[in-house]
Amino acid sequence: MIRLLACLAAVGLVAGPLSAQPLSFKGKTVSMIVGYSAGGGTDLAGRLIASMFGRYLPGEPQVVVQNVPGAEGLMALNFFVQQAKPDGLTITMGSGSQAEPTHYRNSQSRYDPSTFNYVGGAGRGGSALVMANAAEARLQNKDGARDGPPVVMGTTSGAFRSNMQMAAWGKEVLGWNLRWVGGYRGTSDLFVALDRGEIDMTATSNIAPIAKMLTTGRFKILVQSGSIRDGRLIARGEFGDAPLMPTLVANKIKDPVAAKAFEYWSTLHSGPDKWLALPPHTPDAIVAAYRVAYSRLVSDPDFIERSKRLTDDFTPVSHGDTDAWIKAMGHTSQEALDYISTMVRGQGVSGER
Repeated sequence: MIRLLACLAAVGLVAGPLSAQPLSFKGKTVSMIVGYSAGGGTDLAGRLIASMFGRYLPGEPQVVVQNVPGAEGLMALNFFVQQAKPDGLTITMGSGSQAEPTHYRNSQSRYDPSTFNYVGGAGRGGSALVMANAAEARLQNKDGARDGPPVVMGTTSGAFRSNMQMAAWGKEVLGWNLRWVGGYRGTSDLFVALDRGEIDMTATSNIAPIAKMLTTGRFKILVQSGSIRDGRLIARGEFGDAPLMPTLVANKIKDPVAAKAFEYWSTLHSGPDKWLALPPHTPDAIVAAYRVAYSRLVSDPDFIERSKRLTDDFTPVSHGDTDAWIKAMGHTSQEALDYISTMVRGQGVSGER
């Protein structure tokens, strides 16, 4: 407690000799901008945080969620940088896709996430490729003539989810013998198809459907993406000893552009699923107050219990890891991003992202 008070005093959050006018949001309302409709994953995570966040901010303000859906979150972040004042009364709950350069490098975008002040994030520890045991022998058969047809990799319609790229890189770099089948609406439909034998493999970060498939004894986790914690790539405990895709691919990509493209994917998918940020130019004292509040919030036993009821894994990510993740993606060249688009289209996948 003494160390916490010293930290707060240092940034002007408590009265004392270091601060004649302590920062306080008492009697005010903080708006949390969410770029998606109510009920989605980003909205649910934002409402979970908003329900308790105010008690840890100086003055204990009310925190309310304001949904600004449109263009996959682009409209919300345009509003965030153009309209929100950097006074601590507006914050945004963002998703991983909003931080992708492929999403904000266009004429409609007015935001650059590398300029935001990150409070923290939350991740689920990475994704896994789940496949039928009976199909594994066919995966390494490059010509498909000896041991049967290609492994069928199921994916969703519309935007090509980043976790599906594990299979694309496996085909591109490791010579996996697979073909793509799309048109599924979401994770639930994909796992029904997997159970029925319509497809042989798919990807997700959700623990529940994976656990259900593993209990049958007919499926296994082939590989996992891993996640960044304290600057290191680590495996997800729930995925057992399944190898990390970056480890399998390491030193096997000779083309420097392809290597940068894979580095981008690995960075993208090892970062937080959700992140919390203040607008550009927010004063340091306000940013520090929010970071202290977030750190205390995610350590609260009541919050931890609520998060477990909301999702199978709400793993806090530090503001430092979140900021480094955003900036690493932002430094990716357009040439590397184009390589990914060309690669997945060449494999017969549309709607890549």
